[in-house]
Amino acid sequence: MGKIVALLAVTVLFIPLAALAGSDAVKPVPPITQTSALWLGPVKLGVLPAPPIPPDNPQTARKILLGKQLYFDTRLSRDNTISCATCHSPAMGWSDKGPTSKGIDGQMGGRRAPPASNSAYNPLQFWDGRSPSLEDQAKGPIQNPIEMGNTHQVMIRTVSDIPEYVEEFREVFGTSPITVDQVAQAIAAFERTIVTTDSPFDRFAKGDETALTCIEKKGLEIFNGKGRCSCCHWGPNFSDGRFHNLGTHMNMGKPDNGRYDITKDPKDMRAFKTPTMRDVGLRPPYLHMGNEKTVEDVIVFYNKGGGFKDPNMDPMMIPLGLSKGEIRALVAFLEHAMTSLNPEVADVKPIPASELPK
Repeated sequence: MGKIVALLAVTVLFIPLAALAGSDAVKPVPPITQTSALWLGPVKLGVLPAPPIPPDNPQTARKILLGKQLYFDTRLSRDNTISCATCHSPAMGWSDKGPTSKGIDGQMGGRRAPPASNSAYNPLQFWDGRSPSLEDQAKGPIQNPIEMGNTHQVMIRTVSDIPEYVEEFREVFGTSPITVDQVAQAIAAFERTIVTTDSPFDRFAKGDETALTCIEKKGLEIFNGKGRCSCCHWGPNFSDGRFHNLGTHMNMGKPDNGRYDITKDPKDMRAFKTPTMRDVGLRPPYLHMGNEKTVEDVIVFYNKGGGFKDPNMDPMMIPLGLSKGEIRALVAFLEHAMTSLNPEVADVKPIPASELPK
């Protein structure tokens, strides 16, 4: 019996609402605020598949290595102080210590860095989804005045003045001179290798019932049920890739409209992308402004039905009624069972400046 319960907890048999509506034998679907989380997502939790690879940027070992070098190279920034890894550090769960990210000249951004890990699975990049691909995303921080503070033209001149980079780009792409698109393609190729697998949850999903402790199994059950986490954190990457307004604290002096600034659709006002829950225990603080210090703080935030009563708050944000014991179980699942054990990602170390191309 325990094996059956565990299997059901993992597979979470989501049934599309459209299928329910077409059956005379089923009662009408209740409003979303009264619906169990088990009915909401079209994709079940599970093990990550191989990341999608765009046909115009195939993976090669040399391109991935080149991208890794660029990812850790501070020379892409205006004053040689900021790299991709500054805000997306492997030591910080591929994010940073927050609460929001610091760029060139000590400037603080308005949002914390979302994790670079598993970003290959995101339909859109950045908290507001303004980039349609990893390649496009890689170009943005370089010329952002608060982040790397450079221009594409100056960055290309810098890279082109490094003989070993010139040779590597020629070997990888077969052409010269070096272009912004090539830099972005190489970085994106490396980022597609940052896939967090082999967590205790993954082992459990593959049939190892000993991979999760009793309290973590209880946390998974709450994640899929009473906690309503899988309303938005579903699928192998534990994210729907969509945008939601959670009623997080607003900076009234400089309001952040989130997805609305991209779409100009009123329903997207102050909505931000759902982050992956994989490796979530490694990257406090949480939410797009780092408002919540711990995983438990985030759960308490959701348990209250969100924070600021924003008129555009997502209708799924309702009080959950979780007990202290249920919160502890959910914390145990998220902080331990979702942490990757694969050394290719978990043990990645920065490339020292002395080992970068000269």
